[in-house]
Amino acid sequence: MKKPMISAIVFLTIVILMASFGFSLDGTPPMVLPESIRGSALFVCPANSDFWDAMATGFGQFHRYILIGFFFGAIILAFAWGWALYQNLLQDKFKREDFAKPWAFTKLLFWAGVAILIILHTPNHYRRLEIRGTTGDWVICDNTSTDVRAVPINLVETK
Repeated sequence: MKKPMISAIVFLTIVILMASFGFSLDGTPPMVLPESIRGSALFVCPANSDFWDAMATGFGQFHRYILIGFFFGAIILAFAWGWALYQNLLQDKFKREDFAKPWAFTKLLFWAGVAILIILHTPNHYRRLEIRGTTGDWVICDNTSTDVRAVPINLVETK
């Protein structure tokens, strides 16, 4: 296994263990809830990612055209794989170089899809909440986040 892959696995393992056991690098003391409301409150923070929200809103206008372009690439990719398979079947032998371009295009299209999802759906998209009786945008967060508030579960609705 290559060294960058081993490094990535080690760092991913460190992140998983830190998240599982509640370790934090910023040192912010966690908000402690009284025993009487534990299990009936959520930790929320104001959603303040103006850059990502503005980017998602800007690209959101072209959502349909971006998806059309992505699926155009996916259909072309299917034809490229099919053509490479057809050429190998005609010659009745496996030639690895026939699959080099479709595989490279597959990787490119996959990472383009990941980038499109990140741009169109901000990091706050899946964490966004509405709290009855308040205004503003809220997201679910950890008890060690800045500006954290505990809100009763019965007042929280997902968007």
